[in-house]
This record gives sequence, C-alpha cells and structure tokens, in this order.
Amino acid sequence: MKYAILVYETETGFDNRTNDQQEAYWGAYRAYSQALAEAGVIAGGAPLHPPHAATTVQLHEGQRKVQDGPFADTKEQLGGFFLIDVPDLDSALDWAARCPAASSCGVEVRPLLPMNE
Repeated sequence: MKYAILVYETETGFDNRTNDQQEAYWGAYRAYSQALAEAGVIAGGAPLHPPHAATTVQLHEGQRKVQDGPFADTKEQLGGFFLIDVPDLDSALDWAARCPAASSCGVEVRPLLPMNE
C-alpha cells in the first residue's frame, strides 16, 4: 500500500536548510532517503521551498482569489514529502518515526487513495 509521509517544519527547520546547520540538516535527510531506497520502499518525494514561496488559490463565488504565502498561518508548515510503498500502516509509521523531522516537529502519515481511471 502507498503512503505519503508529510514532513512539517518550523521556521527554524526551514532556516537550517541554508544556515550553518545545513550540512547536518541535509545529511540527515540524505541518510533517511538512502535507507528508504535501500529498503526498496521509496516511491517518490521532494523537499518544498519555504512557506513564503507558496501561493494559495481559492474560489469564492466562482472568482479566483490568490494569496501569497501558505493557506494556514501556523508554527509548522509542510516542508516536503516522501511517497512509500509498504505492506501496512505499521510499516509506514515505523518509517515515519525514522524521519529527521519526527524528533522536532510533526510527521504525518496518510494512505494514498487509488485514482479511478
């Protein structure tokens, strides 16, 4: 079954991508990605630009409303995702617990819905 591991980060987490902590930050994610690949469970994923780079679109009475920045103003924002293919939720939770963000923020696990073709 396929699951999305959604990685949430604080502003500090996003800053660690480019400041003097960047080698440790990216090194942890490289190791995690390599472990997923070696286990044969990775199906995709990508880091995202920081929340200020987001653009949110909503329709109100048929009119498009565009807002710079993320939809929600919260302490933690979506920083990236991994798509994995594992036998069950317990396996997905085991992989999510190994994600570097799990020790400092939130990591959400969601099953993917199959697309009707």
